[in-house]
Amino acid sequence: MLKSNEELSLILLNVGYSELNANWNWKNVCSPFARIYYVKEGRAKTKIGDKTYLLEPDHLYLTPPFTLHDNECDSYFSLYYIHFYEKVINKESIFDTYDFPIGIKASLLDLSLTQRLLEINPDRYLHHFDPQLYDNPPIFSQYIANNNKMPLHSSVETQGILYQLMAKFLELIKMKSNNKDIRINKSLLYIHENIDKDISIDQLADIACITEDHFIRLFKKEMNYTPTKYINLKKMEKAQLFLLTTNLPIRSIAFDLSIDNISYFNRIFKQHTGKTPTQYREEYK
Repeated sequence: MLKSNEELSLILLNVGYSELNANWNWKNVCSPFARIYYVKEGRAKTKIGDKTYLLEPDHLYLTPPFTLHDNECDSYFSLYYIHFYEKVINKESIFDTYDFPIGIKASLLDLSLTQRLLEINPDRYLHHFDPQLYDNPPIFSQYIANNNKMPLHSSVETQGILYQLMAKFLELIKMKSNNKDIRINKSLLYIHENIDKDISIDQLADIACITEDHFIRLFKKEMNYTPTKYINLKKMEKAQLFLLTTNLPIRSIAFDLSIDNISYFNRIFKQHTGKTPTQYREEYK
């Protein structure tokens, strides 16, 4: 659970303003990065699961990382966009811990903050609107280089604005654990904080203080995944982030996630993303 902003590290990737005319239509977008939109004019739709959300002017919208969604727009639509990620090392991500509202009414201050973020990061706009052309290692490397070149005062102000905009959503969050069995919550916390380790089912059953068979049944009932599939899902999410944010060899990434068999790693990764790690990293270079 997030106890203070000292435990939250948000890294800006890009920020920009776009005026679109029925050309913001993308299917099956699933990025390892989070997105905040401030809608200026027009309307569009985002579909997440079986729910469709209308994107309206003077609202802020948040799409958490690894959220499969479709974007639809059939007329004029303008928005400010902010892409960022949470730097997490051996602790639970806020997006694993909380359910966030998708859209909230924005204030004039939110608009001013968004415009100011763009003003102090003028070269961080997207050169392509297709997610597959900007969620890739070469582009990401440039974002990191831009972050490292920023003057200290601009870096601090950028962080501060990200915190302020996220605070609007954090005010309305709900604990994901509220609707889950406390025994499963304990095991989930262990998984999220130890995803770099080899996690066994008997370890998790011991944490939950129940038998292994009982744990597997209860976990699947609460999460709609078997424990093994959920662990692999979280490992592959971490792998995607490593592939896009580092130059680590694929074998090293697998080892860092305590997967010694590289063939097994490649197979599981492809099951989750539809691509091999090499294809995922190299496709748009």
